Amino acid sequence: MRQLTTLSDADIAGLADVLHDCVEGGASVSFMLPLTRERARAFWQGLAADVARGRRLLFVARDAEGIVGTVQVILSQPENQPHRADIAKMLVHRRGRQRGLGAALMRVAEDGARAAGKTLLVLDTATGSNAERLYERLGWQRVGVIPDYALWPQGGLCATTVFYRRLG
Repeated sequence: MRQLTTLSDADIAGLADVLHDCVEGGASVSFMLPLTRERARAFWQGLAADVARGRRLLFVARDAEGIVGTVQVILSQPENQPHRADIAKMLVHRRGRQRGLGAALMRVAEDGARAAGKTLLVLDTATGSNAERLYERLGWQRVGVIPDYALWPQGGLCATTVFYRRLG
């Protein structure tokens, strides 16, 4: 696990590969099929300034082939919510699943948020997904389900489950 404070071209390529693989695998993470590698790279390039300015923490997990997982902590919030952060784009490439990387990424994200002075984290995930089960196992508190919240990458509506976690 490593925090990236700047994004190199190689980092962007590796992150784009993870995003592309997750969407190809059916993950509802804001993108529709077909997702081109150029669009995936553009997404990560668009975040580079926020990462460099410390508005967003970006953590990655690596294996022998490169970046295999990632998670973000969005620190920049409205002025009446300085104590809160959002977890976003917790992604694990299919080649890295079932190895505890998702749990490890979440722990490092929580630690990073805590170190940044945050006391509350919020996230949402596709209802019925492996990620939903992971967050429940990690002790996140389920708020509820919003039906028809987004589309699956291949089309069709999916619900989202909202979670929060207090940091001590």
